Amino acid sequence: MAAADTSRPQVKAAGDGTTAARGRSRTGIRRALATHWYAWAMVAPVVLVLGVIVGWPLVRGIYLSLTDANERNVARTIGANTIEASYEFVGLDNYTAVLGDPVFWQRLVWTVVWTVACVSITFALGLVLANMLNRQFRGRAFYRMALILPWAVPGFVSVFAWRFLFNHDNGILNKLLEGGGIAGVPWLDDPTWAKFSVIAVNVWLGVPFMMVALLGGLQSIPGELYEAAEMDGATSWQRFRHITLPGLRSVSMTVILLSTIWTFNMFPVIFLLTRGGPGDSTEILVTQAFREAFVASPRDFAGSATWGVLILALLMIFALVYRRSLRKQGEVW
Repeated sequence: MAAADTSRPQVKAAGDGTTAARGRSRTGIRRALATHWYAWAMVAPVVLVLGVIVGWPLVRGIYLSLTDANERNVARTIGANTIEASYEFVGLDNYTAVLGDPVFWQRLVWTVVWTVACVSITFALGLVLANMLNRQFRGRAFYRMALILPWAVPGFVSVFAWRFLFNHDNGILNKLLEGGGIAGVPWLDDPTWAKFSVIAVNVWLGVPFMMVALLGGLQSIPGELYEAAEMDGATSWQRFRHITLPGLRSVSMTVILLSTIWTFNMFPVIFLLTRGGPGDSTEILVTQAFREAFVASPRDFAGSATWGVLILALLMIFALVYRRSLRKQGEVW
């Protein structure tokens, strides 16, 4: 009885402690809202706009991916007549169909190859150029502006310019090759050369961003570290390996993540340069999603939404794995 009697106040005390903790948490939230109300008021419009622009289309796309919606059964208006939507909920049937289709895995493999090739080459060239422009030499400002120029030109303009350069009959590149006695290259007519071409154009467009970001990281590394290493007899390669690369780790991780996401979804380069061809050799996941919704007949809105949700899921998985690997390396992200 004594043991039972002593246990009751302890349970009550534990309950009181939990209630008190909840009360303190609510008080803390209220205090934060009262203290930082101006910040919350400033952030609210941004959250609202993002919810309308991003949140609603995302929710709508997920919903459509669970239906059999296409251009024949969605709500539409023909003249004065309005036809109600007749599509039905089908659950995960679309995901089962897409994941069981060899086309999805073909597109995924090429998308991964395309992304890895573009990001790795872009990072390597950006790092080399950033190191060159971080030195003092005559005309450095001019070279910086010239190398940033591809970034300033609208992407579709650059892609159309490259399309003219790659033209088999009248393109400048083949004219130069023929002038040197070399047969013209079918840049956009051969699957292998078309893949090489889209990677080259995307690298050309992405190098300026990578270069500027890495140049900013280089300029944040204290010069005293290089001076001390040079006095200790370290070679250029040793200074680069033990000072430059560790100093650029945080910046590098961020730009690699951003570049990966952008390249994985790089619709303009593929669509405007090759339209996924020749055949479907350069088709990536995002262009396939576009084709399902706007090119196929009948237009398959549910299928396109399914492809879009799968793309989002793949990028989220990549971001989570990437974040975990950074945390294991001691990086906070």
